[in-house]
Amino acid sequence: MDVRTGEAPPAPSGRPAPALHHDLRWYEHPRALFSGGNRVRLLRGGDQMFPAMCEAIARAQAEVWFATYIFHHDAAAKAVADALAGAARRGVDVHVVVDGFGSLEALDTLRRWWAGSGVRLAVFRPLESWRALLQPEHLRRLHQKLCVVDGEVGYVGGINVIDDRHDLRHGPTDEPRLDYAVEVAGPVVAPVLQTAQAVWHRASFGHEWSDQMLAVARSGAPLARVRSMLREVRIVAGDSVLADSPDAPMLAAFVVRDNLRQRRAIERSYIDAFRRARTRIDLVSPYFYPGRVFRRTLRDAVRRGVRVRLLLQGKVDYRIAGMAARSLYTELLSRGVHIHEYQAAFLHAKVALVDDDWATVGSSNIDPMSLLLNLEANVIVRDQGFTRELAGEIERAVAASREVTHPALPRGWWAVLQRGFVAWVARTYLRVAGIGGRY
Repeated sequence: MDVRTGEAPPAPSGRPAPALHHDLRWYEHPRALFSGGNRVRLLRGGDQMFPAMCEAIARAQAEVWFATYIFHHDAAAKAVADALAGAARRGVDVHVVVDGFGSLEALDTLRRWWAGSGVRLAVFRPLESWRALLQPEHLRRLHQKLCVVDGEVGYVGGINVIDDRHDLRHGPTDEPRLDYAVEVAGPVVAPVLQTAQAVWHRASFGHEWSDQMLAVARSGAPLARVRSMLREVRIVAGDSVLADSPDAPMLAAFVVRDNLRQRRAIERSYIDAFRRARTRIDLVSPYFYPGRVFRRTLRDAVRRGVRVRLLLQGKVDYRIAGMAARSLYTELLSRGVHIHEYQAAFLHAKVALVDDDWATVGSSNIDPMSLLLNLEANVIVRDQGFTRELAGEIERAVAASREVTHPALPRGWWAVLQRGFVAWVARTYLRVAGIGGRY
């Protein structure tokens, strides 16, 4: 996109790229901006998400925008790829962006699958040589999982396009990994679409995602106009609700983490909800190494009498990630936080609930890479029915877990050295990526 004019250049096929939506209230606002009139459906794993997504793509009439970290080359991925190709052959504008690291192994296969179909594939920060790994910006990856069909139905969550029973590091598994996404319809779809469009244009035409968002604002919604729109927003219990949205059975907000205006939006949403918690906090994350403020907020909640429960990996896929989480166990357990390790399969879910009417599902882990580096996306839902359904899922997962009461961790100087090593690795990684300051 030309950031001076806000106009998108023609796509490689010669067809013009579709115009972007211009209402940036959700992106300009420092807190999650909720809208009413939404329908949000919880989906467990690819076993539920892929068929639902493929059905929606099969009904597409105008456009499909798709973004993911991993698009693999197994049978489950092939079904999604075929649905996208079929839509493109019917004349639907199909745009797919995949991460250049996460989907590296499958890129040649994807190009072969979609050759001649009309699918417009873009690669976010491609790794064209090993030298690319030495560039700091390549440590910041596209970790979002998004799909929007005709601007009417969207999918957001943590599920990559890969079979639930296959792990890239460990091969086939007996049980499916635990993971979730949501299917959304209503006003909350618009910012999902805008984000998918922005990241596709960034990958296709070489501009940063932040430049893309600014171009959208300059072309269709000048910042002064966006700020004037914010005067129409009413604040409710620390969250923001669009005043012109109808009263609805489901309030929902879409939040992203980027490297411009929304650097801490997802983390801030968690912390704000934790600070209001009265009865319970359930947090599920495979990679858990939060910063000081996040941990202090959990400890403060326990002191107020809130039950705080973490569900983390029991089957560890990356050793350093497991070491990072476990280096915090003694601190958290001593403050009254309950910790469970999921044993039934690999854990990949990134979900949380607070009390009876706040829940989130998305791509963001609770670690430095997700909270400070990668492009991430979550949906937050303020609805008792949805929260109750997610709570049931979490209870079943906890039943298949082992509670940690006395962690078998190193003691004495070795424990200090281990935690110091984890902190040093995290700080070094962030500094190489261009992030400084305390975490």
